[in-house]
Formats: sequence, C-alpha cells, structure tokens
Amino acid sequence: MKGSKSNNQMEVILNSIADGVFTIDLNKNVTTFNRAAEKITGISRNEALGQKCFDVFHSNICQTSCALEKTMRTGKEGIDLKVNILNIKGEEVPVSISTAVLRDKKGDLVGGVETFRDLSALEVLKKEITKHYTFEDIISKNHKIQEIFDVLPDIAESESTVLIQGPSGSGKELFARAIHNLSPRKKGPYVVINCGALPDTLLESELFGYVKGAFTDAKKDKPGRFALAERGTIFLDEIGDLSTALQVKLLRVLQEKECEPLGSTKPVKANVRIIVATNKNLTELLSRGTFREDLYYRINVIKIELPPLAQRREDIPYLIDHFISQFNLKMGKRISGVSDDILKLFMDYDFPGNIRELENIIEHAFVLCRGREITPACLPRDFIQKVLPIQETKSMNENTMDGVEARIIRNTLKKHKGHRGKTAQELGVHVTTLWRKIKKLGI
Repeated sequence: MKGSKSNNQMEVILNSIADGVFTIDLNKNVTTFNRAAEKITGISRNEALGQKCFDVFHSNICQTSCALEKTMRTGKEGIDLKVNILNIKGEEVPVSISTAVLRDKKGDLVGGVETFRDLSALEVLKKEITKHYTFEDIISKNHKIQEIFDVLPDIAESESTVLIQGPSGSGKELFARAIHNLSPRKKGPYVVINCGALPDTLLESELFGYVKGAFTDAKKDKPGRFALAERGTIFLDEIGDLSTALQVKLLRVLQEKECEPLGSTKPVKANVRIIVATNKNLTELLSRGTFREDLYYRINVIKIELPPLAQRREDIPYLIDHFISQFNLKMGKRISGVSDDILKLFMDYDFPGNIRELENIIEHAFVLCRGREITPACLPRDFIQKVLPIQETKSMNENTMDGVEARIIRNTLKKHKGHRGKTAQELGVHVTTLWRKIKKLGI
C-alpha cells in the first residue's frame, strides 16, 4: 500500500515536469514515460512501457553512440547533449538530452534515466535570426555588409564590371559568387582564376587560351578561361598582381568584348561578365605607375569595399556557429560550440588573416576536439603564442584577457596534471616564461 502511494506520488511529480522523462531497466526496456515525453514524441505511455528505448525514442545517436547506454556503462552523466529524434509522424524534432544512472538502495545499478527538452521553438527562432543576417553564403550583421546586401541584387542584375576590394581572407570570392548566382547569367559557367598565382606566360595562355603550334608543346587548340566562361561570369582575383603587358590585353577584352588566343591572328568574341578583386590599394599602384589608369577606370565601374574582420567583430559569434555547423557535417562530429574563454579570445583578437584565419582556427580545433565543446587546448599553438603576449598588457581582472589567460594556463596545467614542461610545450612558450606568468597571475 505504501509502495503504491509512493509510485503515485512519483508519477504526479514526473507528469508535472515540462521536460520529457523516461527510464529504462538493464535490458533497455522502458519502465517510466511521463506526460511531456508523450507530447514531444507523440507516443502514448501505454505504447512506450515495456518497449525497447530505441524503438520508442528514435534519435540520430541510438545505433551509434547512445548517450544513455554510455552513461550506464561508465557511470558518467550526460548533460545538455543536442540530438534529433523522430516523432510518431516521422518529423524530426531537435531536443537537448541529459542522462543519469539509477541505483537501488544497495547502490547496485538497476537502469538509467533520460530527460529531454524540445528545442523546436528555439531552433525556429535561431533560424529566423540567422536568416536575417545571411545573404547567399555570406553571414554578417555588420552595418557596412548589410548595406552591400541591400544593393547586391541590383549590382547582379546589371552587366557592369565589378571591383571588389578588401584584405585577404575577407570573403571577396563569396561576394563574387553571390553576384553571379543572382544575375541573369546564373545558369552559365562561373570561372575563377588567381592572377597572382601564375607567371605571365602561363597566365596569358590560361586567360586567353592558345592555338595549335603557338609554342613547342601546343599540340592542339586550348580554350582559355574567358572562352570557358562564355555566357557566364569570370572572376579575376588579385587583379593588382597583373603585369602591365597583361593589363593591356585585359583592357582590350573590356573595351572590345573580344580576346586573342596565343598564336592566333583572329580575335574571339567574349560574352562574359567580369568581376575583379584585389587586396591592394589600386590608387596607390596608379601613383607608382604599376597599374594602368585606363584599365582602372574600366574595372572601377561598381566598387564594393569589404572591411576586415577586426572592424566587424559583431560577426565573429555568427561566423563561429556557421563554421562549426559546416565542420560538423564535413567531419561527422557533434560539437556544440566554443567555450566562453575562446569566445573572449576571439572577440579581442584582430584576425590579420580575417575570416579565413578564423575558419582555419576552427578547423584545427575540430581535428583535436574530443568533447562537445572546443576548449583552449584545441587551439593552434601559433595562435596561442599570438594572443598570450596581447594579454600581458591587460589589468588583473577575471573578466579581462588576463583572466582568460589564467584560465587557459590552469586548464592546460590540469590536463597535464601540473607538469609545467608539457604545459609550456602545448602553449608554445618557454618553461621560464610559463613560470613567470604563473607567478604574475597568481596561479
């Protein structure tokens, strides 16, 4: 009688909880299934009880890395793991799960308990916010980039030549591709060539092609990139590295809409939209006489100026989430994000390599990360070496970069069980430097 009353009280408590809760025995049979679990999955309590948990709770980790099974095997709790489940209608539902073991009065393992929270509304809101700051594959909430977003469809609709200026790694190619994808030429080819990657002789044949016999190894005609981009778009990256000789040939393409393959005496029509980009200051090159003035005014019809990442720091958290989503798909991992320490490091760092540098750091961290969250120990050593000296100029405060540095050193020391030599090696500093920092930061 007493046990029955206790069970009824437990059932009332479980049904009052907003999160879904179910328990299983050692054979993975469902023994408890609360009202919220019924609502989220669409499966009734009577249908769930006695069934195998993986037949009721269809998640994307059931067959490969079941969190509850791992908890029962290791005794280690799972907290706030993001997974997807299928409800009774076959619809995918994002949930956050936590797991723990169940033991009897003697302390013997008798089963496991899993709680799960429906994240559908949160995910919808997140997508709406992200969508507001996304244009094609470009992500930004920076006001300068948002202004470019506003006019990009109009730029794409025109046939005008576009000049994209911005530092290396700032996303020039993404904007060029977006212009092509939004243009009437979107069904045509999109061809990219880096003008700074090839010597003059090779670059000329790559751009304009050649005819059979143009030189010793020219056994047959070869179309150039302009021919391959016919009825489409060609993107000439690093236009500032183009030699003056090739600048003359490119000028002819822009003026006459035709190009001449190497060794040919007949020009070939070029029905191509031209987008160029550079990380150099072209007006400065003009003053030096290394860039032709007539070519400059031909390519500078519509100019897009991209700011460095250091001037759009508000984009850093969005870009981090974007790259994490990309690498999760690419590498088959389920990393949820970066630690607060890392976010503070990133927000304070100038990123001389811009977005590309941030992407490379995240990719490096993904390779080393074994948990659900990227921690300072996963970061590239050269990045750590760059940011630690920056932090020495900050005041001693747990909320400043000194505090972040202290936490990084503590975490790395803990990882290596206090071994200063291994800690210094991972952080990329000398042992005496580490000792000085430990003393300075009071670790």
